[in-house]
Amino acid sequence: MRPLLFFLIVLIAIPSTYAQSQTKNGFNLKNSLIPVADIKAGGPPKDGIPSIDEPQFLKADSGILREDDRILGVNENGVAKAYPINIMNYHEIVNDDFNGKPVVITYCPLCGSGIAFDAVVDEETLEFGVSGLLYNSDVLLYDRETESLWSQLEYKAISGPMAGKELNILSTANTTWKNWREKYPETFVLSEETGFIRDYSRNPYPGYETSSTLFFPVSAQNEEFHSKEMVIGITINGKSKAYPFSELEKTGKKSIKDRVDGKTIEIRFHAESKSAEIFDAEGNAFPGITNFWFAWYAFNPETAIYRHE
Repeated sequence: MRPLLFFLIVLIAIPSTYAQSQTKNGFNLKNSLIPVADIKAGGPPKDGIPSIDEPQFLKADSGILREDDRILGVNENGVAKAYPINIMNYHEIVNDDFNGKPVVITYCPLCGSGIAFDAVVDEETLEFGVSGLLYNSDVLLYDRETESLWSQLEYKAISGPMAGKELNILSTANTTWKNWREKYPETFVLSEETGFIRDYSRNPYPGYETSSTLFFPVSAQNEEFHSKEMVIGITINGKSKAYPFSELEKTGKKSIKDRVDGKTIEIRFHAESKSAEIFDAEGNAFPGITNFWFAWYAFNPETAIYRHE
């Protein structure tokens, strides 16, 4: 009887164990598009890193930023706004509005990736929060309407009712306050009056940007460049290419022309501000992704790489 009893206990326990393996931080992962084992708990619980849902802004002459402070810059619907990295480090998500256009600004300190997305998916406006989960060391967002998880650097939902739905990337600058303000003198800047008590003068990730160490595992790595080398990446019709800042700097040029999947693009590199922008053949801004080399490669292992000859 003992072996039979043991078998029955194990059999009964299997469903609950399986169910637990299919949930993390309270999110149902049963229809996950990526292996559940590759979804890691970052430490904080759901909303442990609080998104900013009622952002307050100051005018450009408010004096809260130094010229070399880094910001994410977004210009949409006739409005330019700057989001200081020192604030984004503590919140990662800002749910915002640009003259009636819902936009979510996202930043992953572990990947150095700042991306603004159109917050409307299938004609539904979504509000996003921080799940506390990571995939390839990158933040997984979640929408509060359906509790679906979204991969920032895959630009799509990876679980929940929205699984497979894609986010529309908006042109997002990762640059200095000086560079952004010169381009958009009427810009607004996110205020430190966020509704949360944080010491925004302190970097919660000291030394991380210069260290080769990663806090979490990734699915693919390439050591041709330092893991935290900044690159701007682009994907056209499934073809990806990375432009490492060290290679762009070697050219000594402010602008280079290139072709990706048969399309002509222009990369403008600003050596002083360590930032880059991508434009199409007509001079329209193209939403390139600025991030650390390890992050770009983890999500784009087949990427082509620009090298200065």
